[in-house]
Amino acid sequence: MSIAYLNGIFIKPDEPAIPIDERGHQFGDGIYEVMRFYNGKPFMLDEHLDRLFQSASAIRLKLQQDREALKQIIYELVNRSGMTNLDVYIQITRGIASRNHLFPDCPVSIAMTAKPFREIPAEAREEGASGMLHPDERWENCYIKSLNLLPNILAKQAAYEQGCLEAILVRNGQVTEGTSSNVYMVKQSTIFTTPLSKHILSGITRIAVKAIAEDLAIPFVERYFTPDELLQADEVFVTSTTLEIMPIVRFDGDRQILDGKPGPIANALYDRFKRITE
Repeated sequence: MSIAYLNGIFIKPDEPAIPIDERGHQFGDGIYEVMRFYNGKPFMLDEHLDRLFQSASAIRLKLQQDREALKQIIYELVNRSGMTNLDVYIQITRGIASRNHLFPDCPVSIAMTAKPFREIPAEAREEGASGMLHPDERWENCYIKSLNLLPNILAKQAAYEQGCLEAILVRNGQVTEGTSSNVYMVKQSTIFTTPLSKHILSGITRIAVKAIAEDLAIPFVERYFTPDELLQADEVFVTSTTLEIMPIVRFDGDRQILDGKPGPIANALYDRFKRITE
């Protein structure tokens, strides 16, 4: 069953719990992570916690709990849920204090939810998804997994209204990433993806894909590329914790990537990914 946690108490996800003067609610003053459990085991939990603590440091958010204390809460939440295949969302804010832009002197607020993950239908992966190009209108520090997601939401909604799974963001003529995913193109059997910088999030699935590519002897190159290069690629795919590895086979409704079908490299990566997570 779905279950939630807030500052030491386990509750139902739809139970009223957040005071009005919560800084995540008032300012988006916080960070978050989402991690997946497969068959009762967390996937790359330490890497997720590394990124969580990096984000906390970047916004000067002082956590009272260390990683082992957070792990204990996560595992208890999962055990209480009774589920084996699930997503755990962690949200940490600067706390509950009267509205004031300055940092308050109060404990941080930690919320978590455990919910069954939404598995992508096999036929959707076999057919591939649609994407659209969209201006990257976000702030400069996208490497922080912060609660400030309004530009992502607007771009994702625009993609949805065009019948697309994801909006691929473009900044200064270069592809950065998706609204909630990292982006890759394949050309001449080589994988290309945008280099890590302040302008993109260091995806955890990206780490896994890079390791799988190296294991399969598929060249993996981190360099910038343009929207035109993307549209002329042999394959395009995106990755995230919830999407895993998803081929993008067309843009803007009718612009096909090569033959409009998922390619062999994305399929090989996903096959190996599934074996790892199973």
